[in-house]
Amino acid sequence: GGSIKRTQMSNKKVFYYYDREVGNYYYGSGHPMKPHRIRMTNNLLLNYGLYKKLYVYRPTKATSSDMTRFHTDDYINFLRRVTPETIENFQRESEIFNVGDDCPVFDGLFEFCSLSAGGSIGGAVKLNKKEADIAVNWSGGLHHAKKSEASGFCYVNDIVLGILELLKYHKRVLYIDIDIHHGDGVEEAFYSTNRVMTCSFHKYGEFFPGTGDPKDTGSGEGKNYAVNFPLRDGIDDESYETIFRPLIAKIMEWYQPEAVVLQCGADSLAGDRLGCFNLSLKGHSSCVEYVKSFNIPMMVLGGGGYTIRNVARCWTYETSILLEEEISDRMYFSSSWNY
Repeated sequence: GGSIKRTQMSNKKVFYYYDREVGNYYYGSGHPMKPHRIRMTNNLLLNYGLYKKLYVYRPTKATSSDMTRFHTDDYINFLRRVTPETIENFQRESEIFNVGDDCPVFDGLFEFCSLSAGGSIGGAVKLNKKEADIAVNWSGGLHHAKKSEASGFCYVNDIVLGILELLKYHKRVLYIDIDIHHGDGVEEAFYSTNRVMTCSFHKYGEFFPGTGDPKDTGSGEGKNYAVNFPLRDGIDDESYETIFRPLIAKIMEWYQPEAVVLQCGADSLAGDRLGCFNLSLKGHSSCVEYVKSFNIPMMVLGGGGYTIRNVARCWTYETSILLEEEISDRMYFSSSWNY
């Protein structure tokens, strides 16, 4: 790691946000986004005894007024009111707010958003108060949601809400996104400010959401504070690491963030139902380990991930890295572990 201060400091306080209801929400038959993967992750954390090392919190549900720190009132009111039964009465709004196929209206949609956002806001508050060194919310990381529209399975942008909370106490926040999809909603929210630097590694070229061109670097005050690294199909651990580490090291040195938010979308893993990268568990989690090594207050979030047993393994393993607890490799290769 050169001259940059990186130490293996142990005994960080890791706060973990989880609500047992989260696994019950259901986007609908055939939909690739399955909140059940959050419950699978939680079960593995329990089975591995990692719970004993975590400060476990149940998130306080985010309110409408929490959400409208970023989103428009009209959009949040719509999410709060619409149900599968009443969607017929909301046809105009559904079109305007992009709710339908990819982003269906399902039972409990607003509560699901409240839990996801509540974990990210709550984690940010703990980091602000210096009670936590690391805050983890695997039900967060919903990076495509826009100010007044749903997109890419995301409705409320918990990441933007968490970063807005962090900005109350931190001059500069770095956002890093290793989901296979471009972190468009977060980039757009902070595109013209230098108080948040966004850095997204993603598949680019005929791939959702279509943004994330390396020429897009921010505007106004935020010029050069958005970094996009486009990648092609099949990238492996070694190639990813030779890109990720030097770039993050340089950003850390140049930007000197006071807090870092890492979106750990697991759809960049090999074998993902919607992804096309070739990262192993070790390659994905080494990004988490590297960001942690800078010893900056850190928020760790979920995101995409559609081969759900791999998602649960990945986020469990990454939690163990944050805790610096060795766990046996057995689960990662045991095929008996299926739901």
